[in-house]
Amino acid sequence: MIASKIHLCWIATVCVRLEERFSYSNTLGWNTFPVPELSEKQKGALEQSARKIILTREEHLGATIADLYDPKKMPDDLREAHRENDELLESFYRDTPFTDDDERLAHLFECYVEMTEKQGK
Repeated sequence: MIASKIHLCWIATVCVRLEERFSYSNTLGWNTFPVPELSEKQKGALEQSARKIILTREEHLGATIADLYDPKKMPDDLREAHRENDELLESFYRDTPFTDDDERLAHLFECYVEMTEKQGK
């Protein structure tokens, strides 16, 4: 979940930046991230997706994380595993795919408002 496109969209907005890097904190990045209520089946699907990403990384022994995640050098199979993970996770937020990051962010803020209203009750 943390390495997903939707989560990166969130932290790019709510976390501060140090040079080109995000200053990720549990209070700004994770604790405010609206995670949908997940069924056991959905949790299992996410675990399976994460496992696929890890196993795909292992197929590229000798490559560093920097090598694997360099946008110009990222192996196609790893890029595909992450794309599938993004689609899976985003399907838990709504039935139709997001068209862009603005739409993702707007939806996340709607979810955030609902989440904080529930906590206030």
